[in-house]
Amino acid sequence: MKKEKLKYQRNILFFVFASGFLLTACGESDEAGSAAKPQVKIFVETETNSTENSDTATIDEKTEAAGESIEETDTGESFREEPEITLLMTGDILLHTPVAESGLQEDGNYNFSAVFAHTKEQIESADLAIVNQEVILGGAELGISGYPAFNAPFELGDALADTGFDVILHATNHALDKGAKGITNCLGFWEESHPELAVLGIHDSAQDQEEIYIYEKDGMKIAVLNYTYGTNGISMPDGMEYAVDMLEKERIEEDLQRADELADFTVVCPHWGTEYRLTQDAYQEQMARFFWENGADLVLGTHPHVIEPVVWLGENGSEICDLEEQDGVLTGTDTGDGMLVYYSLGNFVNWTSGTGDGVADRMVGGMARITLGRNEKGKVYIKQYGIEPVICHVEEGINGVTVYPAAEYTEELAGKNAIRLQDGNFSLQYCKELLEQVW
Repeated sequence: MKKEKLKYQRNILFFVFASGFLLTACGESDEAGSAAKPQVKIFVETETNSTENSDTATIDEKTEAAGESIEETDTGESFREEPEITLLMTGDILLHTPVAESGLQEDGNYNFSAVFAHTKEQIESADLAIVNQEVILGGAELGISGYPAFNAPFELGDALADTGFDVILHATNHALDKGAKGITNCLGFWEESHPELAVLGIHDSAQDQEEIYIYEKDGMKIAVLNYTYGTNGISMPDGMEYAVDMLEKERIEEDLQRADELADFTVVCPHWGTEYRLTQDAYQEQMARFFWENGADLVLGTHPHVIEPVVWLGENGSEICDLEEQDGVLTGTDTGDGMLVYYSLGNFVNWTSGTGDGVADRMVGGMARITLGRNEKGKVYIKQYGIEPVICHVEEGINGVTVYPAAEYTEELAGKNAIRLQDGNFSLQYCKELLEQVW
């Protein structure tokens, strides 16, 4: 298995297992009532099966039991490999009508694998891959539709699972586009077809809303929270006040307190900000400060549909990150004190119907890439951070929509991108200048 995840509801543990890297089988509980914990992946076999309460266990065995791996070199020597968690998150996935049409195959079925073909390797290689699924997956029963009241086919969810995403964020302003039925259909699909994935931000019960999602690897526990600023003026369905997680300070404060008690590191994924604005607004800054004051460690924002700055937020205000290009990835040159904020990752997938200047901005997004580790004091911290810029390529026809890493996008592709008909400014150079301006 690639990853093991834990959900906590107050003092009750819920186990969720995801596919991927091979791990050893789960060990038994150490004491009655405690949860089973995954054993550490062992690189070098030892004669001792257990190190528990053993005064004669070797240093290497004790290191393995503590969550570190020992790997043998070509010379037969061993060295310590510090435990790490690699986290990746993409921006908004919007199913505008031409995007839906691109996935409709000749046999009448939907298949969206082409959308993710050029980014799948990066996504599935991450320990924890998160995606902002902007629109509800209500299925064909509710009618597939684009802007302004979106509804996506279940096959889009199949593509997300196949691509390697582990956490699906659904707290967006379009969560209630299809009302209560959209919520229940969407959650029913995920539960029946991909129960290994975590779905955050929408709920079919008050009990489910109380859960805090925790991902655990090598003894490091990462909490992920998801909220939206609104639902386009659509009220919560009768009797379903719990349907969507909102950016409400009282609840967020409680969630952050519980996350701090249960996890070593907390990620907040807010759907916020001003559409098409390339810088954060006052509300985003206010809420980011609120997250930091209440214990959050990392913020990964969505909704503006364009990219916005990355900053460190701390005692002395905010400091814009100095990102440098390395092999197609914009990487932070330092790990500042405080909380790291990605104000907006922009769109990942879209084919807006808008026209005119600025539409080209919506085709540029990024995949946040963060490596977490544990320092000498035992604190989980950000070892490295960055963004891999991406460009959404759109052409008419089946499988005509796909997302490319910006480093792999060419002048030839840019010349074929149909968005040029909606904004003549679009070009590869335009995209590069936008990235330089914001990141």
